Order: sequence, then C-alpha cells, then structure tokens
Amino acid sequence: MLFRIACEHRLEGIIAKDRYRPYRSGRGGEWLKFKCIQSDGFAIVGYEKSTASFGGIGRLLLAARKGKGLVYVGGVGTGFNERSATALRKQMDRLVIGKPAVDSGRKRNAVFVRPELVAVIEYRAWAHDGKLRHASYKGLRDAADNPAVMSLKIHPPLRPTMNNSYQT
Repeated sequence: MLFRIACEHRLEGIIAKDRYRPYRSGRGGEWLKFKCIQSDGFAIVGYEKSTASFGGIGRLLLAARKGKGLVYVGGVGTGFNERSATALRKQMDRLVIGKPAVDSGRKRNAVFVRPELVAVIEYRAWAHDGKLRHASYKGLRDAADNPAVMSLKIHPPLRPTMNNSYQT
C-alpha cells in the first residue's frame, strides 16, 4: 500500500530494510529499492547524431502536449538495439525539417523532424525543470493508436497527479 501511494504521488520509489538486520552504512543486502516506473507516449521532435551509437542515434529529442502545443521534455539515449535504432532512423530521415518543432535549446549535432512519430518511454520521475529523469526508449506507438496519442500529457514536476502505472 505504501509503495502504491508513493507511485501515485509520482515519487521515485521507496527503500525498505529487513527489520531483523542491523543498521549499517553503505551498500548491503539489508536494503531493498522499489522503483516506480511510469510510461507515456512522447512525440519525437528530433535526434542528436552519434557515430558510436546504433543507427547513428545518440539521443532522441522528445516533446509532450501542453495546451494546444508541444513542449520539450528532454531526451532519451538508451533502450535501443541495433535493429530498432536502424528502423527508427529510416523513419525519422523521411521526416527531417529545417527548423525545430519546439524550443529544445541549442543541441549539438541535432537533426529535427516533424513530430509525427510517438515513442513509448519509461521513466522514473520528472525533474524540477520539467525534463524526464532516467528515461528509456521502449518502441514506437502503433499507428493504429494515433487517435489516443494526441492527448499526450505532461505532468508538472511540482504538482504531482495520480497515476497507477507502477511496478516492482
């Protein structure tokens, strides 16, 4: 119950200790972490190029709906495998635009794309600056789901909302 409430309040998780074990500083088997994992769909608005990463994608640039527009919510550079990164890069290369769809600040080696692809992203929390924390790419949202995608949500980091997406 405590874990569920922690996740509903968009906390990162809880830490628990075996009550029969003594308190000790440092790492050890007595302490357990239970992390809340959230998942949402975010518009891909670009990527940063890389010569060392799969598909040449160093990091995806992501946005979420806020009101009638999009707002930059950070990036994700993990969760890809060679096949998924190569396929994603081919799709993004067909959507390249000259100017960014959202203000993402100055990004090095950035390629901007029309925000037509929606990525499923797992993340731990929102940082105080409105960016995702510990984000991981899980794939693209199926085109058949696109009507639901248009209601992308951004959760203000200082005003948590209820969300039942958690896992142990």
